[in-house]
Amino acid sequence: MHPKILATFFAIFFLSPICAFASQTDAALSIYGAFSSTTSGNGTTQSPANAAGGMIELRHLVHPWLGYEATYSFNRANQSYTYPGINPPCPSGGCGGSTSAQFSSVSANAHEFTGDWVASLKLLNLRPFALAGVGLLLDVPTSGTYTDCSTASNTCVNAPTNTSTKPVFVYGAGLDWGLLPHLGLRFQYRGNVYKAASLANAVRSTNAFMTTAEPMIGAYFRF
Repeated sequence: MHPKILATFFAIFFLSPICAFASQTDAALSIYGAFSSTTSGNGTTQSPANAAGGMIELRHLVHPWLGYEATYSFNRANQSYTYPGINPPCPSGGCGGSTSAQFSSVSANAHEFTGDWVASLKLLNLRPFALAGVGLLLDVPTSGTYTDCSTASNTCVNAPTNTSTKPVFVYGAGLDWGLLPHLGLRFQYRGNVYKAASLANAVRSTNAFMTTAEPMIGAYFRF
């Protein structure tokens, strides 16, 4: 094939859609379930509670296959810690100083901010997409308790807590289903990878990487 004819064919087939494409911006609101893994390290086992949450997205497609987005999400992020402890002296004697498992729990809220690259492809009124990005995960305690074994009976008392801020890597995939010219449904799965939060001052975090799976359903409005 003549080089000029080949170049013309390439321009028509590959470049015409890009030239004809008008950039698109949409805003979306989704609800999701957050399911986090349990980690172990530093003598501690850390178990985040499963929770429901919500996410706001602002997405901009600069050409048919590529775009970017900014997101904010919120969910409860209660943490449970199990770690070795020392039993208190028994009133009758004979069992003091034995090792036992102690338990701490911290109630917290998780705020996540991310910036993601989005690759997508339009097929009729469907647009499958994949995404990857980075951001910050803030776990903010609302209260904290730990098991105090300084007396003969275990007593839960208020314990010092602190906010944890960790970088987070985000990946995912999903599908936009256009119902009306500017309105549709968004189905997606997002995964988060980050270091375990250290919220209880009296308890060492596992300092291990953990993952949170977030299946989502929401709606978008395209401007």
